[in-house]
Amino acid sequence: MSVRVRRIYEPPESDDGVRVLVDRLWPRGVSKDTAHVDEWPKGLTPSTELRRWYHAGEGSYEEFARRYEAELAAPEAAELLDHVRELAGKGPVTLLTSAKSPEESHVAVLVRLLEADH
Repeated sequence: MSVRVRRIYEPPESDDGVRVLVDRLWPRGVSKDTAHVDEWPKGLTPSTELRRWYHAGEGSYEEFARRYEAELAAPEAAELLDHVRELAGKGPVTLLTSAKSPEESHVAVLVRLLEADH
């Protein structure tokens, strides 16, 4: 299974495989033509409420990750996670985000869950 993370602002690379945007909002300053996004499963992203709670600095990253994992257990999100897992089983998948620190964002939780079930 090959899953990697890149910021959406970086130019696409030939070995990206399926490019999946994992942000709920479209990144500022990026055109859909230049982004080369293959899939945008908004239901896989943190809820608006959770995102706002975390960005307001009201809780720790660990608490955010726990709450996000709970959201990912819901049927729609679990189905989308399984879909990305299937894609990664067939070839490279690049998770795209506008997060400045992907390692302390929802993307790190996604990567951990995708790799843990492989």
